[in-house]
Amino acid sequence: MSDTTPLPFPPHYDPIQTVAAEYPGTAPQALFAPAMAWQQAHSLRPAADDARRAHLLVIDMQVDFCFPSGALYVAGRSGTGGTDALRRTVEFMYRYLPWISEITCTLDSHVPYQVFFPGAHLTEDSTPVAPHTVITAADYRAGRYHPNPALAAPLGVTTEWLTHQVTDYCMRLEATGRYALYVWPYHCLVGTAGHRLAGVLADACLFHAFARGAANAPVLKGDSPLTENYSVFAPEVTTCWDGQPMPGAVRHEALLKRLLTADVILVAGLASSHCVAASVADLLAFVQEHNPYLAHRIVLLRDAMAPVVVPGADFTDAAEQALASFEAAGARVLTTDDPVEAWWG
Repeated sequence: MSDTTPLPFPPHYDPIQTVAAEYPGTAPQALFAPAMAWQQAHSLRPAADDARRAHLLVIDMQVDFCFPSGALYVAGRSGTGGTDALRRTVEFMYRYLPWISEITCTLDSHVPYQVFFPGAHLTEDSTPVAPHTVITAADYRAGRYHPNPALAAPLGVTTEWLTHQVTDYCMRLEATGRYALYVWPYHCLVGTAGHRLAGVLADACLFHAFARGAANAPVLKGDSPLTENYSVFAPEVTTCWDGQPMPGAVRHEALLKRLLTADVILVAGLASSHCVAASVADLLAFVQEHNPYLAHRIVLLRDAMAPVVVPGADFTDAAEQALASFEAAGARVLTTDDPVEAWWG
C-alpha cells in the first residue's frame, strides 16, 4: 500500500463479540476465503516482502483473563480493563494489518498441581490454602504451610524434599524484590475453555495469517510445576534447592532472537502488572546483553494492556512503575491510535 491510512474493519468482525466470552471464534476454513478477498481488495503484499517488519507480541489474551466470567479476570481499576484491552488489540490488528508483519500470541498454560495453585500447599490443619494467599519462606520455616503430597508424587520426590524446595524457591523470589509466592486461583488449565485465546483474537490472528501469508505461530508457557513463568521468555527460577535443573523450566531464547529481527516489536497483553511486565523486562535485558541500541524498537501499547486488580490487591501502581522503567530503559510507549509513522521512531 502506498499510504498509511488504516483499513476499515473486515465484514466478519462484530465488535459486540469482543465482550462475549462464549464466542469461540470462526472456523478457520470460513475465514480463508474472506481473507483472500480482503487481500485482493486492499492490494495486500505478502508479509515476507515487507521492507520494514513490525512484529506484534500479544501476551496471554485468553478467556480466563479477558472476561468477567473468566477464572482470573484482569479487570484493572476500571473494572473492564481486560475486555477493553482485547477490543483495542483486535481492532488495532485489523486497522493496521498491512504493516504488521507477524503476530505471536502467548498462552499461559497450566496443569492442576503447580507451586502457585491452592492445591500445592496445605495449612497447619492440612486444608488447602485459599487463593490470593501470599506465602513466604518464613511461613514455610515456621511450619505454617507444608507441601501437598499430591504435588510431590508426580515429580517422584518426597514431601521433605519439596519442603526444602518451596522454602528455597520463596527465598529466591523474595531476593529479586519483584515477587513473593502468590497463590492464584486456578486459571488457564490446558484443555479447559479458559485456556483458549479469546475468540475474536483467534479470528484476527487467522485472518492476518491468511491475508498476509504470515506464520503467526502461538507460544505456550507456564507448565513447569515448581516455578512461576510470568515472562514468556523465562521462568522465575531455573534451579532446584539441591542444584538440579528445574523440571520444565526453559528459556525461549529462539523467540527473543526472532523478535529482534523485526524493525519494531509492538507489545500488547495481560496483565501489565505481571506477565507483560516480566516479559518486557526479560526482552529489555536480552537487548542490553546484545545491542542496547535496539531498545528503541520495543513499543508498548499502553491502552492494549490492563493490570491485575482483585479484592485486597491492586497492582495498578506496579504496572505504571514498570512502564515508566521500561521507557527509561529506551522502550517507547504509544497507544493503538498512534499512526504507523510513530512506530518507527
